[in-house]
Amino acid sequence: MHMRRMGAVLSIAALAAGLTACGGGDSGGGDQSYSTVIDKIKGGATIVVGTKWDQPSLGLKVGNEPEGFDVDVAKAVLKEMNGGKDVKVSWKESASSNREPFLENGTVDIIFATYSITEERKAKVTFGGPYVIAHQDVMVRQDDTAINSPQDLKGKRICKAAGSNSYKRITDPPPDGELDIDATTVDAANYSQCVQKLQGSNLDAVTTDDLILAGFAKQAQQAGGSFKVLGQGFTDEKYGVGLKKGDTKTCEAVNAAVKKLWDDGTMKKLQDQWFGGIQGLKLTESAPPAEGCA
Repeated sequence: MHMRRMGAVLSIAALAAGLTACGGGDSGGGDQSYSTVIDKIKGGATIVVGTKWDQPSLGLKVGNEPEGFDVDVAKAVLKEMNGGKDVKVSWKESASSNREPFLENGTVDIIFATYSITEERKAKVTFGGPYVIAHQDVMVRQDDTAINSPQDLKGKRICKAAGSNSYKRITDPPPDGELDIDATTVDAANYSQCVQKLQGSNLDAVTTDDLILAGFAKQAQQAGGSFKVLGQGFTDEKYGVGLKKGDTKTCEAVNAAVKKLWDDGTMKKLQDQWFGGIQGLKLTESAPPAEGCA
């Protein structure tokens, strides 16, 4: 009897393990029962979307979920990819420093997080889009009269946010950089910390995409702070939709959805909602050409 009971217990355990291995589920980015994200969407599973959680007007966590332009674009693109039906979403904070690892290891399915398309990143990520074009610019304290252009950053302290390459556009020559200016970099975990350091006079300027800077400037204004964006963008930053390398099927679906959202006015409406009225900011006027999914 003892041996028979032990055998029954082992058989039940083995059956349970087999069911767990085959079950797949729909709660995480690493779900292996779907070969592509678009298949997972069509299958009704929960899609894990990576966004920033510390960038006002783009991706800022408020309560239980983030809100902002990238968040609303993510919702609209996924819905369009699903034939106009809402998609179940689980939001995951994706900082600049962990976007590639999160896609590679399946922590997230798809990323909308001020993710500029670059040749270097294309080696690791398949990009849909771009869905909007930003421009690198400079933000300083409102009372700073010494910095009026990017060239005035010579000898100044600029922020170096972890995982971001924006500082290189100031300090390095082409092809990796842009202006080749001798500025001092100050490390920060993210752009939210950069802005805190700027407010505390621990650096002289924050330089990154104008949409990011505009969001922080708007937030500071609402809280009684005082920053200004120079309004002298000197690069084109193509915001793409990050996917695991090789997921061309989903990439093509993303591109079709982005085009549709530009054609029906949704993208312009979302830009105006989150960035309208910010002095010096030049918003994208029409659908940017798709980069291609190869």
